[in-house]
Amino acid sequence: MDEHVPDPAEPSDIAAERAFLETARAELRRMHEDVVTTETVQDDSEDADYTYTNWLMDQARQRRAEALVDLTDVPLFFGRLDYPAGTVYEDEPEAAPTRTGTADRVYIGRRHVHDENGTPLVIDWRAPISSAFYQATPENPRNALMRRRYGFSDGAELTAYEDEYLTHAGGASHDAEPDGLLAAEIERPRSGPMRDIVATIQPEQDDLVRAPIRPAVCVQGAPGTGKTAVGLHRIAYLLYTERERLSQDGGVAIIGPNRSFLSYIRKVLPALGEVGVRQTTIEELAGHVTVRRSATAHEARVKGDARMGDVIHRDLWSQVQPPDEPLVVEHASRKWRIPPEELAEALTELRSRGIGYGAGPGLLTQRIADLVMRRIEDSGKEYDTRALGQLRRNKAVTAAVRRMWPKTDPARLVLGLLTDRERLARAADGILTPEEQEAVSLPGKPRGAKTAKWSAADLALIDEASSLIERPTTLGHVVVDEVQDLTPMQCRVISRRCNRGSLTVLGDIAQGTSAGAVGDWPALLTHLGQPEAQPAVLNRGFRVPAEIIDYAARLLPEIAPGLGTPTGVRHSPDALEVTATGPDALEDTLVLACREALKGAGSVGLVAADADIAALRDRLAAEALDPALVGEDEDALEASRMVCVPASLAKGLEFDAAVVAEPASIAADERGLNRLYVALTRAVSTLRIAHAHPLPAALGEERHV
Repeated sequence: MDEHVPDPAEPSDIAAERAFLETARAELRRMHEDVVTTETVQDDSEDADYTYTNWLMDQARQRRAEALVDLTDVPLFFGRLDYPAGTVYEDEPEAAPTRTGTADRVYIGRRHVHDENGTPLVIDWRAPISSAFYQATPENPRNALMRRRYGFSDGAELTAYEDEYLTHAGGASHDAEPDGLLAAEIERPRSGPMRDIVATIQPEQDDLVRAPIRPAVCVQGAPGTGKTAVGLHRIAYLLYTERERLSQDGGVAIIGPNRSFLSYIRKVLPALGEVGVRQTTIEELAGHVTVRRSATAHEARVKGDARMGDVIHRDLWSQVQPPDEPLVVEHASRKWRIPPEELAEALTELRSRGIGYGAGPGLLTQRIADLVMRRIEDSGKEYDTRALGQLRRNKAVTAAVRRMWPKTDPARLVLGLLTDRERLARAADGILTPEEQEAVSLPGKPRGAKTAKWSAADLALIDEASSLIERPTTLGHVVVDEVQDLTPMQCRVISRRCNRGSLTVLGDIAQGTSAGAVGDWPALLTHLGQPEAQPAVLNRGFRVPAEIIDYAARLLPEIAPGLGTPTGVRHSPDALEVTATGPDALEDTLVLACREALKGAGSVGLVAADADIAALRDRLAAEALDPALVGEDEDALEASRMVCVPASLAKGLEFDAAVVAEPASIAADERGLNRLYVALTRAVSTLRIAHAHPLPAALGEERHV
């Protein structure tokens, strides 16, 4: 690698690159101003369709303007490709290069920037030509002569560059492993929300980001391998290549494990020029009622089982019953009689068509009206459309339909099922054991669905009932992160909204901590409706030092037998430190570890068992370390460099320095070792472990200080 820094003896190239950056920023500001000041042409018609079209155009203009905002703390471009002069892509006019006497230069950045004549200055990283920046090697240079990476200060000032010659024509070839500025960017201390990795995407990550929209992409990613970043950059890539299609299909959503996680990743897509992507949790996606309590582990496990779908299906359709008596309809001064067997036949025929439950009453009303109308015609009267409409509104007909096919509300249906032991026993007969039926029963006798003591586990049940009544709105593409914690019933919530098969699934089986987690990829993908998908494995940890990964991996034989051990790319001899102390000195030891960590750059996370974290936060506050608490404050990761994290909410978060308190307490409950594995892999620089009780046996012996 040839690395250049702003040296007074050699300022010209750095100065030229800075000048080009300022030119590109000025043109981006002009592009933004053009969008802001250009009025949308409105149609003056009062027609509702035109009004809606005008609204859509205005919304699109606002999104375009927001996407063109210059984020001054984010570099506008991060790389450059040099090609032989006159060779760049006559078939790609959007990639027109910056010409020099000896080379065609293509600047790669977070978004496309062109001058007022339409000449590109910066090429979007998602453009086809940009793939060479991530994939080119000396063995396969993709026609490029050289790849240049840039170094920036925290204020996004260009401070250095590094050249990698890809052919002998450009100079000596070099190893393509992370080095120099690339390694510095990967290792750079970070605080606050997650940043994009667009400048450091590795070839195996790029393959997943640029994969076709179908089939589903599934990623088994160890800690620090960048699986979350892959999912976010894939969203940005698909919106670049398939924007119109995805918009027509219902848009794009990312589903995360909790609000703290979504707060952590929320700035990545805007930095890539993408705004308006829905970010939600599975509870919010299926949120029909207010959660008022926590389910026990056993209750959550049974309610998360796919068999509950069969129970709800049976209970719902058991309400559809044929009549015992004939239907007598008064019309046109006569009474018309429909025998019960004929009504039952109509009912059976409708059910055989596989219609949604909610469509049944209307279709049955129409069918019964047709039966009566046929008798009227058989009596010699002519067909009368007005008479048919009157029959559909006839009180006897509508009353019969209510008895045969009663309308229902999904929350009330599930509430009735879970609070009526006899009804539950009928619906669950042969599906759930009596003990399991007891586990899913709701406590008390609530007056209605709004006051019931629902748990998060109940939301997927209500959503199941809702989907049987009316088909839910679908989405064009869904990215599911930390999928290993979803129950089968939660997987079904996603599957029914992604029926076109456009799905990106991200997870790590070793990090499954919920009581109802599936536990293996084949079953998980089957519940998501993607049984043919094959997980791609990311096992190179770029951010977490090898010393930390290797230590945490001691838990893998117990928590994920058969899962390969991840490999840490970075090595740091001082990354791991384990301290044994007495119970009375534990808090003092943790305070000292946090205080020392804060002397360095970046964020510091104290991870502890959920039951202990509040008291530890109070102690750190008393020591004037200004801690924020994840879960209590959605913006905790921005509020302070010192963040306290309940172990249950640590998944997906990252800190430059992590302090883990009392591993035995974190590992105490069901799937506790999985939760401990998560806690031990949150650090990208140093991990300090303090314990008063013996470490879990799976961690073995470790040199203490």
